[in-house]
This record gives sequence, structure tokens and C-alpha cells, in this order.
Amino acid sequence: MGLPTFSLRRAALVACVVAGAVPASAAAAASTRTALPDSTPNWATPSSQVGTAPNAQSKTFWVYLKFRNPNQLDQQIDAVSDPASASYGHYLTPDQFHARYAPTGAAVTKVSKWLKSAGFNVSSDVPSNNRWVEATGDVAQIEKAFSTQIHTYRHAGRVLQAPDGNLTIPRSVGSEIAGVSGVDDSDTLVRPQDTATPTPGDLPQAPPSPAFVNAPPCSAYWGEKIDSTDPPAYGEQQPYAPCGYTPAQLQGAYGLTDAISSGNDGGGQTVAIVDAFASPTIQQDATQYSQLHGLPPVQFRQIVPPGIFNAPADDPCDPQGWYGEETLDVEAVHSMAPGANVLYVGAKDCNDEPLIDALNTIVDKDQAQIISNSWGGAGEDESRGLVRAYNDTFRQAAVEGIGVYFSSGDEGDEIADIGTRATDFPASDPLVTAVGGTSLGVGQSNDYLFETGWGTSTSTLTDGDWAPTPPGDYLYGAGGGTSQLFAEPGYQKGVVPGRIARYFGGRPGRAVPDVAADADPQTGMLIGQTQTFPDGTAKYSEYRIGGTSLASPLFAGMMALADQAGGTHHGFSNPLFYSDAGSTVFHDVVDPASQLAAVRNDYVNGVDATDGTTTKLRSFNTTGTIHTRPGYDDVTGVGTPNGQTFLDAIANPGAAKGSRKR
Repeated sequence: MGLPTFSLRRAALVACVVAGAVPASAAAAASTRTALPDSTPNWATPSSQVGTAPNAQSKTFWVYLKFRNPNQLDQQIDAVSDPASASYGHYLTPDQFHARYAPTGAAVTKVSKWLKSAGFNVSSDVPSNNRWVEATGDVAQIEKAFSTQIHTYRHAGRVLQAPDGNLTIPRSVGSEIAGVSGVDDSDTLVRPQDTATPTPGDLPQAPPSPAFVNAPPCSAYWGEKIDSTDPPAYGEQQPYAPCGYTPAQLQGAYGLTDAISSGNDGGGQTVAIVDAFASPTIQQDATQYSQLHGLPPVQFRQIVPPGIFNAPADDPCDPQGWYGEETLDVEAVHSMAPGANVLYVGAKDCNDEPLIDALNTIVDKDQAQIISNSWGGAGEDESRGLVRAYNDTFRQAAVEGIGVYFSSGDEGDEIADIGTRATDFPASDPLVTAVGGTSLGVGQSNDYLFETGWGTSTSTLTDGDWAPTPPGDYLYGAGGGTSQLFAEPGYQKGVVPGRIARYFGGRPGRAVPDVAADADPQTGMLIGQTQTFPDGTAKYSEYRIGGTSLASPLFAGMMALADQAGGTHHGFSNPLFYSDAGSTVFHDVVDPASQLAAVRNDYVNGVDATDGTTTKLRSFNTTGTIHTRPGYDDVTGVGTPNGQTFLDAIANPGAAKGSRKR
């Protein structure tokens, strides 16, 4: 299950070398160096180049080291993760992992010496599993050390830096190096996967996030209030969107109320959350939220780097947006697993390297059995050095029995956002569980009414009619599709239809997502957060929020219940999930019998009616080139958890097989 790579670029380079005569001096120089394949991001093309990087510009970069015995590691990952294996659940401790697979201290020393000889300042802060060496130097030093040129390129509406060709390194250290990150700017493309986080204010230091308030009318549950004054859509008057589902409503809809009330509440389990920055009010907010919604006090702790609460509001990473992200994640996990321990590990910023560091902290210190991540990139545009760094983190997590969950993304098939169909990374990595999104209907008795794929189109009430004509313009939706970076993993074979796996032709690709949960902001969760209001006051308030940022922590919380029920942690569970595909373990999310929609009012200024309101019709299940369908689909995966049946099947795979239907 190691990282598969495409070799088309490398093959083309080799063909050019073979076809032409190579000067003797160049051949001699090449013989002492080796290339890092695919170390230039896909967006760094000649047609997008706009300039060059200043020679004196300083850069900090990370050199990631290779694991030892990689084939044996991948075989062991397969064995401990496969419910049919005799070694299922026989996980390693971090110390055992270090002894068998982690890079050695000698490898760290060798790479550090080379970097110092090239003139770089090398950090002595190396993680306990020797995963990387951090170094700093200017562009001129980097170009010389890696035999490349750093140019600027236009991509995703920004100007980013990247090398103009594969990095090369001395053969003497080539056997130790898995990849390099930080030389190009693909590590700045990470974004939170929520769709209702307020935008930051122009303030010198980030206070609590700018306020957002739901505008009335809204419904206490699905269909409680019908909009009888505005035009009908799809032949009938449509309901007002729910005000935001509470913990009791979400527990009830997913069939977990009885389990939780009887003590299967996640007790003894630890769910970790990784985001950037850290909300300065998270403890008090989660405590007040729990009190207001009948939850026990949250068992919460956090690991954050020094100075994390002092980020300026105009930081390009948007600290205030991440405050809302953390609040959503913590309260969603606590809502579904009220007895679980919640650990928050905050990265110092939103770039990939600090996020990998945060993940590595949890994995290498065995801090949690489940990790929820509500963020990702736009497509799979990461440099291959970063992809390998993430993948190695997930390999260690899998062999240690730690389940890693990622939001599948909030831009659907990504065509509207980046112009081409794509899945989002890291959700597309085969060693994580990608959590897609649904629109969820919860009834008056907290009962499950329906789910459909989350894909939203919008029309606005204009001159007494809906414009554009419903469904209107695409707005957002759950990410999914077929990876062009990763091959189809074994657990998806026979479950994922060929039309999805082979969407791009050629070899089958890894399909996204694996599972799903509620994500639509129109059917989102009510969260509580200290927010900054226009008069400058900061106070606790509650508002509805959604996105696959909601789906991932909801699912992670439900897995904590399953781990408790089974008396063990289940680690990387995709093989188990796919073995239950098509059974009653999951709700199979399909197209609704008729078009669903909701009316939503919003304050123009986000907080009150001073500047008026807008009225919009939000149409459901408009998902572009990805679709819900019976069985596996590329919006909701194998489906959403089906209450006690899900808990029983995950807790005890062998005993549950009799109830499964293919």
C-alpha cells in the first residue's frame, strides 16, 4: 500500500537523454547525482511561468527520509488492517515501529552533513521517528544544491514559486531521501473544508471570529415551517432550512441515542483533531455548548506550539476562519461521542509541513486511536515530496492501529473551482478514510427521514421569482471522483464500479469518498462559539454550519463508539467498511424520489436585519459529474452509518457477517 507514482515525466526525460548525445562532462556530473522523480508540481508549466524568484529570498524546507524495509511495512499494514487476516488488529507500538521501519540516526546525520556542506542552516529539532530534517537557505543556495532554477508561476489565482525541473541530489545521500517540500509553494494551498466560516476582519491581532447569525425564519426540524409566501419550486411550497441540528437530533438520526444513553458513549477512547492555529476560547465555548445541549462536560486537552494565539487577523492563512473550524470539529466529535476524550493538536500555520508535524506528533506518540482532519488541498496539486511525506505518516498510523479520517472537500468535482475534474488530497490517499457529505432530513422525533448527496445549487428571490430558474447556479458540494495520483486499492476492487474507477481511462484509480455523513450547510449542525460582533463585543453565540468539515468529525465520533463497543481500536478501517458495502450496516444514499430543496434567509451584513436580508432557494443533490446511485458512488462512498447495526458490525466483524447482504 505504499505510494504509487506515475513515471510519464521521468520516462520522457529518459527518452530525451537516450536520443541525444550527452557531453562527457555533463555525463560525469550526472553520474554523481540522482533525480527526485516528480519533484516539480504539475502546475509549474512553461505556459504558466511569469518570472523568477529573487536569489536572496530565504526559504525553509524539509528533507523527508525514507523508511527502512518498505515492502515489509506495506505487507504488515495489509495484514493488520484486513479483517480476514490472522494478524488483524495486531498493531505495532511506536517503539516497535522505530526499531523496524523508521529512518536511523545515522541517516539523519548523513543528510544533515550534506545540507550543512551546501551552506544551509540545519535545525537540530528532529522528530523522534527521524522523519525529516529542516533546513533554511536562500534561493541561490537552493538552486545550486538541487541543480534547478526557481521560477514563479500563475496558479489558482495566485503567483507561486516552484523549480523548473526535478530536483537532483548527490547519490551519496539519495538512498536516504524520500522527498523535499518547501522549495515550491504547493504547501500553501491547504484550506479548511467548511462552507460557512466568517471572513477575517482587518485587525492587528486575531480576536474571536467575526460574528455570523442565522436569519429567521428557520425550522426546528426538517419540514417544520413551510415557506407559504414565496413562489413554489418543483410544483410545491418548499420548507425553510433547519436552524441547525443539535447533538440530540444528530444522535437520533444516526440511530445512536439508545447506545449513548446506555453507556456506549465513546468512553475510554481518544479522538484527535488536527487543524491550524487554535481558538483562544475553545474550552469555554465547548463547555457552554455542552451545558446548553445536555452533554456531559467535554474531556478536552490540546497540544499547540508557543505563540499560536498571537497570529494577526490578516495572516494569509486566516486564523479566525480556523477558529471556527476547530470549534466545529471539537463540538461535532463531542456530540457524537460524549464520553470520549478529545485531543486538539494545532499546527502553527496552515502550510503542509506544520500540519504533517501535528499529525506526526499524534502518530509517533500514540496520542489517539482516531484522527479527524477537516482540511485539504484544491485537487491533487501537491508536490510529490509532500505527497510522500503525508503517505509515510499514514503508513505509520495504519501499522500502529490509528484511523485517519479526512473531509473529501467542499467543491464537488472541483470543475467550478479549478477548471478540471479532480479529487482532493490528502483525502485521495488510499491509507486514509475519505468522508463525503450528505443532505440530512431529521424529523420531529429526531428520526431519520432521508439523506441525499450533498450538492447545492442556488436561486435568489428576485422581483417575486426565483432567479436563475431552479436549480439555479452550482454553489458547493461534497468532494469526490477518481484520483489521477493513486491506483485503485485492493479493498475497492469489486465494490467500486468500473465506470468510476476507470473514469480517466487506463489503470483503475482510487475512488473518493469511502463513507459519508451530514455536510450540507442547509441541514448543518448548530455550533456555539465566541464571536466578535460589529460593536466590538465578543460573546458566545450559536449558528448553523456545514461542509465535509462537519462530516469528518461526526464520523470520527461514531467510530469512537464502535471502538468502545469492540473493546479495541480498529485503526485503518477501509477494508472493513468495504467488506460491509451493500449491507444494512450503511444507509445506501441514492437519488431522492423527487427534487428536494429548502428556502434560506441570510442577513446581508451577517448579523442582523439593519441592511436587509436575502432569500434563496437551495436545491439539493446537484452534484455535477459525480452522482449518487445504488451501491458505491463518488459522492457518499458506501454510505452513512446505520445506528446499532453499524456499531455491531464494526465492533465485532466476525459475528456480524451473517447479516451482510451483497
